[in-house]
Amino acid sequence: MAFPKNFLWGGATAANQCEGAFLDDGKGLSVPDMLLGGDVNTPRTFCPTIEKNRFYPSHQAIDMYHHYKEDIALFAEMGFKCYRLSIAWTRILPNGDDDSPNEAGLAFYEDLFRECRKYGIEPLVTIDHFDTPIALIKKYGGWRDRRMIDAYLKYCRAIFTRYKDLVKYWITFNEINMLLHMSFMGAGIAFAEGEDKEQVKYTAAHHELLASAKAVKMAHEIIPDVKVGCMLAAGQFYPYSCSPADVWDSLEKDRDNYFFIDVQARGEYPVWAMKRMEKAGLNADFSSEDIETLKNGTVDFVAFSYYSSRCTTADPEIFAKHAKPGNAVFRSVVNPYLKSSEWGWQIDPLGLRITANTLYDRYQKPLFVVENGLGANDTVEADGKIHDPYRIEYLKAHLLALRDAINEDGIPVMGFTAWGCIDLVSASSGEMKKRYGFIYVDKDDEGKGTLARSRKDSFYWYKGVIESAGASLDEE
Repeated sequence: MAFPKNFLWGGATAANQCEGAFLDDGKGLSVPDMLLGGDVNTPRTFCPTIEKNRFYPSHQAIDMYHHYKEDIALFAEMGFKCYRLSIAWTRILPNGDDDSPNEAGLAFYEDLFRECRKYGIEPLVTIDHFDTPIALIKKYGGWRDRRMIDAYLKYCRAIFTRYKDLVKYWITFNEINMLLHMSFMGAGIAFAEGEDKEQVKYTAAHHELLASAKAVKMAHEIIPDVKVGCMLAAGQFYPYSCSPADVWDSLEKDRDNYFFIDVQARGEYPVWAMKRMEKAGLNADFSSEDIETLKNGTVDFVAFSYYSSRCTTADPEIFAKHAKPGNAVFRSVVNPYLKSSEWGWQIDPLGLRITANTLYDRYQKPLFVVENGLGANDTVEADGKIHDPYRIEYLKAHLLALRDAINEDGIPVMGFTAWGCIDLVSASSGEMKKRYGFIYVDKDDEGKGTLARSRKDSFYWYKGVIESAGASLDEE
């Protein structure tokens, strides 16, 4: 059984996790440039000034800025039909809202997109991938300020105009729902002491939703046949038990997760969200024009990342006893029916099928799996080979579940881009040892290494999957 003929197979990266060259050619600073390294138990620390003798993982990353031709050639060797990447906002507008774009930054991405096109690879571009400009945080306090919308649209106009003949697929914000969980990384928001955090979060959320809607409308005006999507960090919340209280708790957490996409896909706030804000005394900073803006800027498709499902309970004692330590972003109870990765992420291939069905039932828009993969410690053998059967096993199980969603359930899925198709810096911890790629990059957590690229076993496996349109997944 195969995937659809026009299925967009590929891989995904983010500018701040792979490009490096953090100040080259006039680039300005953004949030990831100021984050120090951490590990699975230690969150990354924001450093308000760049200090000598401290290690900032994103400053060099894997230096794709100077290796992109080599890397895209490797993607082409695997047979990629699509490459999901992000543009660094501050390569285009170093201060986030400059009157004139930085030509060196524009030229870099034009060359990169043309390199993709040379191999028949379709770029899928994320406009803002956790990349708020530092200058705008200092100027406006991040997305809490409505003026961020105009800055974002100035950036959008520059890239839509320059790349209208090279890029047909866009995503407005990466994992937009992360704003509620990682407000600084997702929206450049640092809370003042005593500040009403929920008020600030929902105000910032409203501004990002308006910016997304206006960007969708702008893209359709500038780029022929464009498709613009939204994106969320997805994964169904399962009730820990069949207690009605647990079922209700899982429903509420799913609602929180889908809140942004409800607005982006439907063009209006869901009733439950309005009621919740009303009860909490929250004002989302609506203006009289906002309702029409959201209605006229709905997305063409829904993209999502999927790494694991989640599990929740209304019982605080059970939650405290069984809370999963590996993924603190979504506070989740350990599901006793699932295994976990080295980093504590529970592995649930069927959960991808469940999530895809839930999303399509909810929105009736084409879906795109733009992140899925396994972070693991890889070992380079004495002969230089990297054997990663655990990654192949993980991806195979998830692709089989996705194929069932398409062929058995009738869910329209546009494509699949495996996360970190080449090893890159972890967004959450800054680690290099947490590797996702089909391509190994010689660099360690201290920034040491040659940056040489090597093919893992999974490289050849994924190449076979793409060549066979997924039929090879049935092989033992």
